[in-house]
Amino acid sequence: LHVTSGLLSIDHTPGEPVSVQKLRKNRQMVSLSMFSCTPFMAAAAYLLVFLHVGSAFPVIKRSHHQLKQKNTALSTSPLFSSVSAQDLLYQDQQDAMLRRALREQELLSRNNEMKELLAPKLKAKPPQSGTGFGNVASNKAYDPAVQLAKEQAKVVRKEGVIRIDNVISDETADNLRCHILEQQQIAAIETDRDVSSSRIYYGVENRRKSRCDLQLSLLRGGFSAYLGNETAFELSYKKPHTVADALQEMLGEDGSLRHLYENLVTPNGELYELAAVITDPGSNRQMVHPDLPYNSKAPLYVIFLALQDVTENMGPTSFLLRTHTTKANVVFNSGDADEKEQLLLKSDCRLSTLKKGDAVLFDARLLHCGNANNEATRVLFNFSFRNPEVKGSLGYKGSIRPGYEGAMSLGDMTNALNAYVGGDENPFVDYIA
Repeated sequence: LHVTSGLLSIDHTPGEPVSVQKLRKNRQMVSLSMFSCTPFMAAAAYLLVFLHVGSAFPVIKRSHHQLKQKNTALSTSPLFSSVSAQDLLYQDQQDAMLRRALREQELLSRNNEMKELLAPKLKAKPPQSGTGFGNVASNKAYDPAVQLAKEQAKVVRKEGVIRIDNVISDETADNLRCHILEQQQIAAIETDRDVSSSRIYYGVENRRKSRCDLQLSLLRGGFSAYLGNETAFELSYKKPHTVADALQEMLGEDGSLRHLYENLVTPNGELYELAAVITDPGSNRQMVHPDLPYNSKAPLYVIFLALQDVTENMGPTSFLLRTHTTKANVVFNSGDADEKEQLLLKSDCRLSTLKKGDAVLFDARLLHCGNANNEATRVLFNFSFRNPEVKGSLGYKGSIRPGYEGAMSLGDMTNALNAYVGGDENPFVDYIA
């Protein structure tokens, strides 16, 4: 293949690795290497590369609507527009990932009846007799919630995941879901207006079909608090602070998850993610993956909280129990396709179909994947806390608004929520940018 367009010259033999030898513009030259691909995709890739070189080329303005177009018409230029090049490359990648995800689905279901992830039946252990603390009735240090959290933490460390039912009330779940979908509409309007603002609103999952990670605001009024529209802000300020209400039920003084998180990450654990995972009908199955590169210590513990019932057809997450270990990681990342497929065949895979208000908490090293959504919009409230014993980069940038990174610990969250209960209408404002 030989393509010439004035600025670009490409020589490529089909089936061989390709190099863009020279990109010329005002005698500026850039040398780049690209992956092996089809001739047509090679041309698309090279055009995309030189359009992003920066100062060597004119600025090209594209609307958010154009970026989202899957089938942009070919332009009259010798090749085609940057938009179509981006979309073709992206779609090619997504198609390959889907093929792999479907193969993994076949392997996981071949030798395993798909089982539901159920909440374990746990009880708080009473204090042992003869410890010097007296009996249960007189032991002021004994707290059933703390003891139950210890048992839950044991499950998480062993299995990699735990289901916890009735984490928040149905009313709070309904209010939070409504709030999140309203915030999604605001984000869509703002990113249509200015595509560069996408990073403010969307996290790890942004461009995938029918799926997004919406980075939530902790301020009363949500995104309206940042937009300078006083009327919209005043109206939203009169509504309940639904994010704070939900967090209060989970992480407040008597929260359903507070003691478990304190056991796993201590009060010094950093708030690492705060988002909503939204999938619509048409969202494809994900490939099996951990959330971050392997570490011998658990770096991150993640919550997925269902804000409506999640049926089998709504894309519930599949978790491969006990794959957060060193042994499983070595096999999964070995590069040996046969070994990896054997790992999937032998895995204990559980499907997290949930009721409204139920949650799963999992070690981010655990292998998991979202399934295809063929039924209705699924909204999960998503947050995580980092283990303070794990230093340096985690190799994974979580979905959290700019200015929130490193801003709050679990202890700070508890203090802010105590202030909220005490009458502070905007308790997080002192912590976040």
